[in-house]
Amino acid sequence: MANRNTQEQFEKVMAECRSLFVKKLHDYGAAWRILRPSSLTDQIYIKANRIRSLEMKGVSLVGEGIRPEFIGIVNYAIIGLIQLEKGFSEKPDDMSVEEAVEAYDKHANEALQLMLRKNHDYDEAWRMMRISSYTDLILMKVFRTKQIEMLQGDTLVSEGVDANYLDMLNYAVFGLIKLEENKTAAE
Repeated sequence: MANRNTQEQFEKVMAECRSLFVKKLHDYGAAWRILRPSSLTDQIYIKANRIRSLEMKGVSLVGEGIRPEFIGIVNYAIIGLIQLEKGFSEKPDDMSVEEAVEAYDKHANEALQLMLRKNHDYDEAWRMMRISSYTDLILMKVFRTKQIEMLQGDTLVSEGVDANYLDMLNYAVFGLIKLEENKTAAE
């Protein structure tokens, strides 16, 4: 299947996620700095589980759809990567807005580069998948991550928590791209 400018679509979605991250930084500061990675894994679980629930029920009683939840997964995954790299803090004021955005951009670029490498090797197979499959894969990665956290990273053959966060992020981006494509096709 021909590339539909996946990199451009990925970057557009990430710009939207980054914009929300920056706005929340303005409103709340880096309060998330106190979160341990395991708490971030649980936050991603909540978002992915809600997506699955909405997919299966077909209706939302609180008026928020799937799209904001995928954006939340992207941002929580990047926050998780930052926390893994820097460690969590007892005080949320140990990172400036500029440092937080710089760290966000670093990990967003890391996710983009990983996606481009995998997309090359898998020949854009993600485009043939259903959005619900991304949700299930994110949930599977959450449960794998919880197991790795329980083992305190002492795995025999598995990648670490960081690799799982990157995969969850990329699946969420694919979901956002497909939601946009489906919306455009319906118009």
